[in-house]
Amino acid sequence: MPSLPDSKHALILSPAKLKHALRVTAATSQMPERDVMLLWLTHTTGLRVSEISQITIADLMFSSGKLRKEIYLRSAITKHCRARTVYLTHEKAIHAVECWLAYRATRKWECGSGDEYRGFWPHSTLVLTFKGRAFELTRKRRKLESGVIEEYRCCDALQQSMSRLYRKAGIKGSSHSGRRSLANRVLTQTGSIENVQLVLGHASIDHCWPYLDVDKTVIRRAFEIAL
Repeated sequence: MPSLPDSKHALILSPAKLKHALRVTAATSQMPERDVMLLWLTHTTGLRVSEISQITIADLMFSSGKLRKEIYLRSAITKHCRARTVYLTHEKAIHAVECWLAYRATRKWECGSGDEYRGFWPHSTLVLTFKGRAFELTRKRRKLESGVIEEYRCCDALQQSMSRLYRKAGIKGSSHSGRRSLANRVLTQTGSIENVQLVLGHASIDHCWPYLDVDKTVIRRAFEIAL
């Protein structure tokens, strides 16, 4: 099995710790609207940070400006080029996205003159740097179980930014903490590893286990649901 250092060591946040991280981020971040949104998106959609960095305005909303509840992730921006759909349905996550878009609009970052897409350029990325530009992606290589060398793109700058948000809150979290926390909540609530697989967008159930911290309570609940 290929190593997954980020997912294995990423801290699973309790609701209280997530609330604390959000509160500290809102109070101390240089760009709180963006960073609060990042925390909510990673904890409620299962998006990877590199995926978030490539989502466009057109991916996020209809031309009318209405936010999509189902966001289709094109294979070009996903790990291993497996397209999937994530769901923007959490009320506070939606509110955070709206706050960030409002902030962008006041700065007129990547905006045009038309009314479609609320005036934003449809192919501009959702998340921008402090200078109002798209994050750069780094090309990397990894060796798969089959021995094949795969090239992929990673947003190191945004991953480091996420880690800093957690550090400021006194939490040893990383860019994978949101995905891992969501995976464990899904398993606890449904008792289904298959549901975890679908939420995370993994090709194999085996790839889900490094994200999970299974205790006896979760296992017992799985049996209760099944029987």
